[in-house]
Amino acid sequence: MRDFLKIYNEWLNSDQLSQKEKEELLNLKDNQEEIQDRFYEDLKFGTAGLRGKLGMGTNRMNVFTVGRASQGLANFIESKGDEAKKRGVAIAYDVRYFSKEFSELAARILANKGIKVYLHDDITATPILSYSVRELNAISGIVITASHNPREYNGYKVYWEEGSQIMADIAEAITSEIEKLDYFKDINPMNLKEAVDKGLIEYIGQDIKEKYKKEVLNLAIKENIDKNINIIYTPLNGTGNKPVRDVLKRRGFKNVFVVPEQEHPDPDFSTVGYPNPEDTKAFKLSEELGKEKNADILIATDPDCDRLAVEVKNQEGKYIALTGNQTGAVLINYILESRKEENKLPEKGFIVKSVVTGNLGKSIGEKYGIDTYEALTGFKNICGKENELLEKGAGEFIFGYEESIGFVAGTFVRDKDGVIAAMLLAEAAAFYKTKNKTLLDVIQDIYDEHGYQLENNYSMILEGIEGKKRIERIMEYYRENYPERIEDMKLIKYADYLENKEVDVKTGKEEKSEIPTSNVLRFWFDDGSWYSIRPSGTEPKIKIYIYSKDKDRKRSEQKLDQINSKIKEIFDMV
Repeated sequence: MRDFLKIYNEWLNSDQLSQKEKEELLNLKDNQEEIQDRFYEDLKFGTAGLRGKLGMGTNRMNVFTVGRASQGLANFIESKGDEAKKRGVAIAYDVRYFSKEFSELAARILANKGIKVYLHDDITATPILSYSVRELNAISGIVITASHNPREYNGYKVYWEEGSQIMADIAEAITSEIEKLDYFKDINPMNLKEAVDKGLIEYIGQDIKEKYKKEVLNLAIKENIDKNINIIYTPLNGTGNKPVRDVLKRRGFKNVFVVPEQEHPDPDFSTVGYPNPEDTKAFKLSEELGKEKNADILIATDPDCDRLAVEVKNQEGKYIALTGNQTGAVLINYILESRKEENKLPEKGFIVKSVVTGNLGKSIGEKYGIDTYEALTGFKNICGKENELLEKGAGEFIFGYEESIGFVAGTFVRDKDGVIAAMLLAEAAAFYKTKNKTLLDVIQDIYDEHGYQLENNYSMILEGIEGKKRIERIMEYYRENYPERIEDMKLIKYADYLENKEVDVKTGKEEKSEIPTSNVLRFWFDDGSWYSIRPSGTEPKIKIYIYSKDKDRKRSEQKLDQINSKIKEIFDMV
C-alpha cells in the first residue's frame, strides 16, 4: 500500500489549497483511518468516469481530482488532432453540490488546450447531454452527476462521439494520460471570461433542449388513449422536473401532478436522503399525493433523470412498485403490440438488454419476431452494442433496457433516458386504461402467456478495505465451488465472463463468450431459471440476480428461495 500519510502531508502543505480546504484536512489529523480512506488510492477513472464522496483527498471528488481528470481528457483530445479540438466537448451538470463549479473547471481546462466547449447554462438531464454530443457532432461529452447516490457524492461521466459513455479502450487511453499528471503542477485552466470572450466556451441551453423534446415526442405511438389518467410525478429534486413535465403536457396528459416538496432542485435531497427511485422509500410522498388525487400511476426519475421507476394502483387502492424487468416488459409489450396492430413491425428489429436483466422482454420479442442481444451491465455497454449492431445492419433498434430501471427507445439518445421512459409509460398506462386494464393486469397477462419469470435481485454491502477483499474471495471461491444442482433444478450451462467462456455442463464443451471480459458469473438451469453474481463497479457491493421460471406462481417463488438459500450458504463459507 502506498504511503498515504506522506501524500496527506503533501496536500496539507501545498500552496494550491485554500485555507478552508487545508482546515478540512487538518481536522483529520487524529483520524488515521479517515486519512487512509481519503489518500490510500487515486479515485479511479473507469468507463463510468469518476464517482466518489465530496471532500479533500486523492480518493474524493474535489477540484484537484476533477481538474486532473479534465486535463487528462484534454490531453487525449489534443492528441487526436485539430479536427477533434474543433468538434469540441459538450458539458452538462446536475443539482448536486459543486456540480456547476466542476463543469466550469472542466470547460476552462479544455478551453486552455484550444478545445471548443459547449456548456449547458443550467441544470440538465443526463440524456440531454447524450443528445447534445450527437446533435453538435462533438468529439466528447461530460456530465457532472452522481446519479442516485446520496448527497455526499458527486461524479464525472465522459461520453464519446456516438453519444454513449466511453468504452474500455477510450477509458484506458484517458486514464494513461491522467496518470502522467501531478494534481497541482499540471492542471491549467483558462480564465472563464477569457474563454467565453475567445469563443472557446459557448453557452448552450433552451434551443438544444427544445430539439431534444421534439425528438422525444416523435416517439409517441398511439393517440386513441385516455389522456385524462391521473399521474403523479416526482423528479426527486433533480433535473427531470422541466423536461418530463413539458413532454407529458405537450403529449396531452391533462392530470399530471408533481410532488411539491420534490419539485425544485435540492442538493441535500432532504425529503429522501437516498434519491434512488428503485428504493420504494423514495415514493412515500408520491403515494400520499397519489391517494389524494386518486392517481393511476406514480412516476419517479432519479436526480439526473436517466432512470425511471413506477408504482401502479391496485384494486385495493394500494400502490405497487414494478421492477425494472417488469417495466421493461410492459414497455416492450406496448411498443410491439401497438406496432403490430398498425402493421409497423420491422422485418428485422432488435432489443438490447444487459446480461443480468431477466428474459421477460426477450420472450415478448420472440413472439413478434424481434431478436434480443445481450451486453454487459451498464448502459454504455447496451448502447455500445446498439452502435455495433446498427453499423452491421442488424435492423431497427427497438428498445434497450436493464433491470436497474434504465430504458431507452429511438436512436437520438445513446444512454438510458427517464424522459422517453416517462412518456412511453404514461402512454402505455393510458392505452391499457381504455381496455379497462392497469399495468398490473398487463404484467399478469404477460406471466400467463410467458410463464412466471420472477426475480430476487439484491446487493450485499461490504465496505472498506476488508470488504473489498471479501468480495474478491467470494468471487474466487464461487468460480470453483458452484452448485451443479439446486433441489430439482439441474445446471445445464455456466458462463465466466472474466475467462470469456461459456461451458455446457453435460458435455463439458467450452465456447468463447461474445460478452467482453468482466468479473461476472452466470448459471442456467434446465427449467429456464438462472442466476448471476458480480461485484459492483461503482460501489462496495456484491450483486446477486436470481430469476426463476415456472407456469405456477407458487412454484416459481419457491425456486427463487431455493436458489437464494444455496447462494447464501456458499457465501457464508467464505
